[in-house]
Amino acid sequence: GMESGFGSDFGSGSGGGGKLDPGLIMEQVKVQIAVANAQELLQRMTDKCFRKCIGKPGGSLDNSEQKCIAMCMDRYMDSWNTVSRAYNSRLQRERANM
Repeated sequence: GMESGFGSDFGSGSGGGGKLDPGLIMEQVKVQIAVANAQELLQRMTDKCFRKCIGKPGGSLDNSEQKCIAMCMDRYMDSWNTVSRAYNSRLQRERANM
């Protein structure tokens, strides 16, 4: 069956008697957290920028509204990149001290 196959080869590649590599698990967890954070960020960014830029919801965005949203998202992404760079370098420092 499908489910037995999945369970048996999960972690068999490490060769350590079926022990999982904790580093690998951490990487996978970090990726999933990053994906969740990115989705939340996009959601928040969209909400914020739309509220900030769009006075009256209509069928379409006019030029100034489009420009406003683009600028708003750019600034948001810039600050997010700054934060994540700082976070990543801290992670690397902590890993080096382990």
